[in-house]
This record gives sequence, C-alpha cells and structure tokens, in this order.
Amino acid sequence: MRRMARLPAFLWQMIQYRSRKLSSKLERAPTTMMNADLDAVEAENQVELEEKTRLINQVLELQHTLEDLSARVDAVKEENLKLKSENQVLGQYIENLMSASSVFQTTDTKSKRK
Repeated sequence: MRRMARLPAFLWQMIQYRSRKLSSKLERAPTTMMNADLDAVEAENQVELEEKTRLINQVLELQHTLEDLSARVDAVKEENLKLKSENQVLGQYIENLMSASSVFQTTDTKSKRK
C-alpha cells in the first residue's frame, strides 16, 4: 500500500496493522467455514454410514430368520407326509382287521328273513 502523505506515521502504522489483521481474518474465514462444512458433511456421512450398517444388519438378521422359518416349514411338511402315510397304513390295517372279524361283518337282514 502507498503511504498517504497527510496521515501521521502512527495512524499509518495503525491502519496497516488493522488491515493485516482484517486480511488475516478474511483469509481464515473461508477455511474455518470450509472446515465447519467438512465437519458437518463428515458427521452426516457418519450418521448415514451407521444407518446403512444398522439396516444391513437388520436385513441379515431377517434373512437368517427367514431361512430358519423355511427350514422349519420343510420339516413340518415332511412330518405331515410321514404322519399321513402312517395314518393310511393304520387305516388299511384296521379295515383289514374289521373285515376279517365276524363281529364287524355286515349281516344281510333280507336273506335271513326269507
């Protein structure tokens, strides 16, 4: 800066000092603002990352639960088929016993009346 001729030296020094101080503040302001913006972005990214991690863990837990339930359904289906087969065998066995026993033979009432 050019020194103004009419100002006393101490005023000129004070102006230069304050000018440097103001310039320094102005130079630091964007950096401070950028750092604050970066900190806010980093905090937001951290929150998003934590949320994504939580959701991924929840999805994995639900997948495991679904796999467990599917396995249980398959086991119940197999047990059901096994029990149906056993019921058919028992039903046939009972039917054979009843047909072989004279107690359960059907009587023809018409033929006895004649």
